[in-house]
Order: sequence, then C-alpha cells, then structure tokens
Amino acid sequence: QVQLVESGGGLVQAGGSLRLSCAASGRTFSSYAMAWFRQAPGKEREFVAAVSKSGGNTYYTDSVKGRFTISRDNAKNTVYLQMNSLKPEDTAVYYCAEAADGLGTYFLSRHYAYWGQGTQVTVSS
Repeated sequence: QVQLVESGGGLVQAGGSLRLSCAASGRTFSSYAMAWFRQAPGKEREFVAAVSKSGGNTYYTDSVKGRFTISRDNAKNTVYLQMNSLKPEDTAVYYCAEAADGLGTYFLSRHYAYWGQGTQVTVSS
C-alpha cells in the first residue's frame, strides 16, 4: 500500500527556515504529481505547493511564492518543501499528498488519493 511519511517540522522563530521531507513508498513515485497542503487550527486544509511528476513544473499559493520551494528527488522517492522567511501565519500542520492519477498536477485536495500523517510547523513571533 502507499505510505507517505513526513519529517522536518518543528518550532522556529519568524524569519527562520525549515525543510520538510516526505518519503513515499508503494507506487511508482515518478508517475505522480506531489503536493503539500497545510491546515491551521480552526481553518480548512489549504493548498501550499505542487510539483509535476518529472519535477519540471512547480506551483504555489500566492502567500508562499518567493519564500517556499517545492522539489522532488525521484531516485529517492522523496518530495521536499524548503520554507524560508517563515511567518507566524505559516503555523500549521503540513501534509504531503500523492496524486490519484498520473495525468496532471493539481491544486485541489480531491485529486490527491494518498496523504501523510502530517508534521507540525510552529513559527513564533
């Protein structure tokens, strides 16, 4: 079965950096787009970033453009989220997700079939 295991979350001061990793297993990793979503307390889960199956195309929500970078290493079956210039409003549980099909790169959670357990990111002011 597909498993996604996130790591790299933690507590950081505003302006700091963190790098999240998500190790995937169970399917041919390079055949599917990957994404990061986040959910803050009392809010709905929201799209953060996505990367195409080749890694050649990346997409970001406006609030993280220029600060976050999504990438993938298909040889290691791992997707990353480098987060710089972190702000208190970035505080959330971050989830990686694997697309249900290999046809495209998606922004909506309904297109992602597999999810990690989440990793907490807390940014203090």
